[in-house]
Amino acid sequence: MPPARTPVTAPTSGGTPTASGRGSGGTPNAPAPSTARTAHELREALGDVIRRLRAEAAPGEGRFAVLGRLHREGPMSSADLATADRVRPQSMAQTVRELEERGFVTRRPDPADGRRAFVELTDAGRERLLAIRVEREAWLTAALDDLFDDDERAQLAAAIPLLARLADA
Repeated sequence: MPPARTPVTAPTSGGTPTASGRGSGGTPNAPAPSTARTAHELREALGDVIRRLRAEAAPGEGRFAVLGRLHREGPMSSADLATADRVRPQSMAQTVRELEERGFVTRRPDPADGRRAFVELTDAGRERLLAIRVEREAWLTAALDDLFDDDERAQLAAAIPLLARLADA
C-alpha cells in the first residue's frame, strides 16, 4: 500500500477544515479552493486510483495499455502507438515485440506504404484485455461497496461526466 499522502491544506472562512483543506460548513460566500490546488489534489488522487487498478490485474504489465488502445482505436503503426502513449518509438517497438511474442498482437503491412506495418489486436489479445478489465472492475466494484455509502457512490457517479470531459480536453 502506498504511503499516505499529506494533503494540501488552506485556511477556510468557516467550518471545520477537511483533509482537502476545503472546509465543511461555513458561509456560502467562502472562497473556493484554488484551481491549482484542485488540480494538484485531483492528479494525486487519480494517479493513486490508476496505480491501484493496474496492480489488481496484471501487476507490472503496463504494456497491456497498448491492447486497450488498439481495441479502442483499431490497428495503428508502432510509431503512432508511441506518439499516442508519449513514449520513445524504440520503447514501443520493444513493447509490440513482447506482445507479439505472447500472441496478443500481430503486424501486417500497410497496403499504402510497404515500409510501415500496422499492429493489430489478436483474439488472444482481446481475451486477455477483457480478463484484465473484468478483474479490475471487480476490485473497483468491491471497493466502492466497501468504502462508500449510497450518497458517496452517487457523488462519484455524478463526477464521471466531468472526469470524462477532462480526459477529452
